[in-house]
Amino acid sequence: MASDDEKKFIDLINQHQGLIHKICFMYEHDPEVRNDLFQEIVLQLWRSFPSFRGEAKITTWMYRIALNTAISGFRKQTRLPRTETMQEVHMNISDAWTGDDREEDFQKLQWAIRQLSEIERAMIMMALEEIPYDEIAETIGITQNNVRVRMNRIREKLRKFMLP
Repeated sequence: MASDDEKKFIDLINQHQGLIHKICFMYEHDPEVRNDLFQEIVLQLWRSFPSFRGEAKITTWMYRIALNTAISGFRKQTRLPRTETMQEVHMNISDAWTGDDREEDFQKLQWAIRQLSEIERAMIMMALEEIPYDEIAETIGITQNNVRVRMNRIREKLRKFMLP
């Protein structure tokens, strides 16, 4: 029979699994590797769960562990050559971006985000989730001013990537 902590943890994962899936999707293109990353994040969350003191929001704590897992440890364990088709890499960049085709625009945005550094991807993902800058700063471990500066630079990079 499951302990109270196990039940709390399972409820936590069920309630916030979308957060974990978003991070996995942001950092891994391959579905099999993405599933492995999801499992590794859940394992790291379970290992860290007893030390969660409630000083930060639960989602901030989850983001921190999930992002650290995606960025550092997991990537080192699975250092395999990554392959993408030329179509995925090119994403019809030469075509004028009309904004009419939502699916194409979404694919271009995904491609553009994949061009960012791992930390930049984490920051833009949290910003797209409308996480306040103070929480982004706490999660990443930088000041709010640094978050503002970096977000402006990230937005500029994305604009350049999205231009025809």
